[in-house]
Amino acid sequence: MSATRRERLRAAAARLNAAGVEAGEDDAQRLAMKAWGLTRAALIAEPDAAAPATSAFEDLVRRRVNREPLSHILGTQPFWTLELEVGPDVLTPRADTETIVEEALAGVTDRGAPLRILDIATGSGAIVLALLDSLPNAVGVATELSAPALARAQRNARRCGLADRALFVRGFWARALSGRFDRVVSNPPYIASAIIDTLEPEVRAYEPRLALDGGADGLAAYRELFAASIALLAPGGRAVFEIGHDQGEAALALARQAGAPHARLARDLAGRDRAVVFEAGESGQ
Repeated sequence: MSATRRERLRAAAARLNAAGVEAGEDDAQRLAMKAWGLTRAALIAEPDAAAPATSAFEDLVRRRVNREPLSHILGTQPFWTLELEVGPDVLTPRADTETIVEEALAGVTDRGAPLRILDIATGSGAIVLALLDSLPNAVGVATELSAPALARAQRNARRCGLADRALFVRGFWARALSGRFDRVVSNPPYIASAIIDTLEPEVRAYEPRLALDGGADGLAAYRELFAASIALLAPGGRAVFEIGHDQGEAALALARQAGAPHARLARDLAGRDRAVVFEAGESGQ
């Protein structure tokens, strides 16, 4: 007699939990949805239906047991209002990064205004595309050093129907850019080099080191980017940079040294420092 969906899910969740996967039950469900072509509602509604006899589900579970990120296995990751294509060439966008989007949108009194957005080191394109989705008349420029990441960001722009308002440029940080932007945003690499090999396997073994390595103290990117963003902000513009939860005071000091004396910290939903924020007027411009 074939095993039921419930039985297969329980066995898979037990294997995932034993492998150190934090959300074994939820991951098992999401892998089953992909393997069996079911919605979550359908999966829950008929738990005692016979599970398909194919090996597709077991193959996916085996990948997750090896700690391959769920987002890589599924091929997509939800972010803001979007479903983005992800893979090993880009950092998987996290919910914490939505703090950057929220802070960038804060203070926009007219969401129909023709704002100009710059996203530095865009990766999957998550931040700039979330902002463009929320600001229907805005246009965005996004830079990225990695050619595979840039190509994925461009595919995400097309996937989200935003390609006509987004320009993706291969380059290092914001170098060679000119003009002024109403919002400058970035989630640069901010993990100290020596820490990377101690991170969970999903990160250290599967995500691009280029998107993780922030130098000896994790703050290397900000030493250039804070000053660069000040020069690129339009009057009344705002810059928002993601930081590590334990980097708040150090990153804030760097922003003030760069010429943003009134820079402040913003917290994520867990109450942890997550962003450095400053306005063009606060930089003395």
